Amino acid sequence: MIIKSDTSSSSNSRLSPEIQESDRIAASLLKKIAGGDRRSFDEFTERYEGVIYATALKVLRHPEDARDVTQDVLVKIWDKAATYSRGKGRPLTWVATMTRNRAIDRMRTFQCQSRLQDRLEGEAKTEVPREQESAADDVCREEEGAMIRSAVMRLSREQREVIEMAYFAGLTQSEIADSIGAPLGTVKARIRRGVQRLRTLLSPKLSFAAAAI
Repeated sequence: MIIKSDTSSSSNSRLSPEIQESDRIAASLLKKIAGGDRRSFDEFTERYEGVIYATALKVLRHPEDARDVTQDVLVKIWDKAATYSRGKGRPLTWVATMTRNRAIDRMRTFQCQSRLQDRLEGEAKTEVPREQESAADDVCREEEGAMIRSAVMRLSREQREVIEMAYFAGLTQSEIADSIGAPLGTVKARIRRGVQRLRTLLSPKLSFAAAAI
């Protein structure tokens, strides 16, 4: 008979006693929160709100947006605490992943899409004064933004993840590697292939749009 080892217990045994105790407290609080215990939720907030805010701020680089995401994540923890289990990893890793995902979602705006477009095109353009821009220019930018959003969603999950973190969240390749637990070379390759794929998808559409102006 083959006995399977408990990888979670083995991994936890390598953590310091302080971290193991912190994990035990967080997991216990999440279990009580899942049962609707408001006092446990208040204690969880007092203990970990700063960690959630710091994680969001690292992605968003804007205090007000980070505070908004922090509140969103705390509400989600109150609603979704029952979905946490030891099999999903350490409790604070689960919370940090939730926070990063929420922060990245917040950055999927037209402004962020425009930043990606500028990076993909890689062309120096003469800036036109705002007063000279026409309504047609605004419509064109909206259409191009929609094209980019559609193209990003057609990437593989791995490519889309690193592209969003690099261009939308502004993380360095090393930070992305640490965040997703992948080798730096793997992250670089995924970004390179993702950008190449986006160029392939967007070039015909953007060229057509430019010709129509």
